[in-house]
Amino acid sequence: MLRWIAIVVLTISVIGVAFWGYQEHQEKNAVLLQAENTYQRSFHNLTYYVDLLNDKIGTVLAMNSPRSLSPQLAEIWRITSDAHSEVGQLPLTLIPFNKTEEFLSNIGDFSYRTAVRELDDDPLTGEETELLQNLYQQSGDIKRELRKVQHMVLENNLRWMDVQLALVNNDTKADNTIIDGFKTVEKSVESFSEGNFMNQINGVSKKSEGEIQLEGEKVTENDVKQKANDLFNLNGTDLKITASGEGSDIKVYSASYDKDGTHGYMDITEKGGYLISMIQNREVQDASIGLYDGMNEATNFLQDLGYENMAAYNSAQYGNVGVYSFLYTEDDIRIYPDSIQVKVALDNGDVIGLSAREYLVNHQERDIEEPAITMDEAKAEVNPKVKIQEEYLAVIDNDLGEEVLCYEFLGTLGDDTYRIYINAQDGFEERVEKLEQTEVNFETSA
Repeated sequence: MLRWIAIVVLTISVIGVAFWGYQEHQEKNAVLLQAENTYQRSFHNLTYYVDLLNDKIGTVLAMNSPRSLSPQLAEIWRITSDAHSEVGQLPLTLIPFNKTEEFLSNIGDFSYRTAVRELDDDPLTGEETELLQNLYQQSGDIKRELRKVQHMVLENNLRWMDVQLALVNNDTKADNTIIDGFKTVEKSVESFSEGNFMNQINGVSKKSEGEIQLEGEKVTENDVKQKANDLFNLNGTDLKITASGEGSDIKVYSASYDKDGTHGYMDITEKGGYLISMIQNREVQDASIGLYDGMNEATNFLQDLGYENMAAYNSAQYGNVGVYSFLYTEDDIRIYPDSIQVKVALDNGDVIGLSAREYLVNHQERDIEEPAITMDEAKAEVNPKVKIQEEYLAVIDNDLGEEVLCYEFLGTLGDDTYRIYINAQDGFEERVEKLEQTEVNFETSA
């Protein structure tokens, strides 16, 4: 009797394990099928977008009216964005496909910059037309290579999951038709970009290439050590000092330490001894000062470092840490490109973080033109439903990376707060930003 009971129990156990295994197998297959469908859809969408991209660039070359060009260029920008998104859905993390992604990004950047400018007054140059012809040729090459891969995938019923497994296992014996096809596409783009193509498509950067020129005398490692000891309030702690290598746009000394569960890191410029960045990681206790008091600590810290004429324009609290954004002011004009971010621990007011790279890279003497329109004329361009609370003159970077003088309006619409920038020369609405955090009014005291 016991023997039969044992047999029954064993049989039920075997059936249970088999059923569980079957379910696991079915669920695994369902996940694999879903992933395979996602990969197939993204690949075929990518092929379609590149095909459409080639057609749209050819259409632009055949056009003559600036009024027709702008919508077509905007459409090219949208298509490249869609194509770039589809690339991100494919299992290509182990395949060097960055050149093709960069190619798509640069086409999108060029088409957007060209589409938003006034082509009636500033038509395409001969160099830009030549660039479009090169883009047409290259996108055609990529289209043909992707079509070849697509044909082989459909003809041989290839699976993307096999590609992923081959990549993970580094299986050189597997059928890597898809991998080889994408490597051919990447090689085609790389060979095309070896000349001046990327320089043409990127245009001239607002920031100069090469080393950033700073004022002041060169500092030594001892100077850096002394400054690090002062800023971190260290006394005899071992500091590790290293110099940046060749090719850096800003040559710096880096100082770091690790002591009693607290570690810090800072970069100081070799020329001038400017503090460009600083991080001090420690446990921050419960806040004992408010966000406004933390802003005062940050302001005093920047003044002690020699950063003058800085005004706080934004603040936010994350846990027990206050994060503040400052900008340079000149003749009551707010210069947004010259910005600095500061983090303050609200338990005791210590500054535990700073980033001044944007300030050091952008800060320069500027010849700012007088506004061509008045504040009231600019205000008339703002949505009348917005209740304007504050107004300023400000220099910002527009969507083309150019510095423009604007009237800045801080206003509310319903429960939301916005910054609105109106071009001070032509009244164009350059930018509208929705503020996520409640901001401190820095014009009043606590």
